Amino acid sequence: MGSTIQELLKELSVAADEEARRVWAVDCARALGLGGMAISLGQELVWFTDETSARLEDLQFVLGQGPGLFLEDETSVREVPDLSLLLAQEWPQYAAEAEERGIAALFVWPVRIGAVQAGTLTGYRRSVGPLTVQQSAQGWLVADALAQHVLRHWSAAGDTHGHAGAVELHRIEVHQATGVLSERLGVSLAEALVRLRAQAYSSGRSLSDTAHAVLVRELPDDAS
Repeated sequence: MGSTIQELLKELSVAADEEARRVWAVDCARALGLGGMAISLGQELVWFTDETSARLEDLQFVLGQGPGLFLEDETSVREVPDLSLLLAQEWPQYAAEAEERGIAALFVWPVRIGAVQAGTLTGYRRSVGPLTVQQSAQGWLVADALAQHVLRHWSAAGDTHGHAGAVELHRIEVHQATGVLSERLGVSLAEALVRLRAQAYSSGRSLSDTAHAVLVRELPDDAS
């Protein structure tokens, strides 16, 4: 029998190294009835259980579409219990990409620091269906605990690509590549980021991998 959310939250402070954090996050997602989850603060992906959850966050950033963007109500969970219903609606590109990866449902808890929304906790499932009342309530506990833990351990050190479960900044090279493209092409930072996102989407690479390719000049400056 798996650990309860209450038991897992008590273990969070001692989940010190990367592998322990990864195992903790996977157990936590499972306790919430999720296949995986990721937490983003601002535009930074700072914690994720697996490559699928990281890729879903990446797609939102690349496409400007997805359930974690533009939350109108910071006090409720955004539930997408059947992603297929959104294929021709709010987020057609994002929904199609997520479905190709076997994602059937998505759930987003706003992450708040005090009274301010600082980010999101996004979980996915490979089967359709809503959260239970208990899962929804416990997700808030996890979101709050993760936000506090990340803030205490915020660090830009280490592998800039990140690993599952690592409390690091995972888009450092994205910001660096945006600045590099802006300088090389003589365009604004906003335009450089648009070009970087377009190249990531057209190539099928993650945004981080595309940024790395720009930095090591694997891609021509005008690839986008």
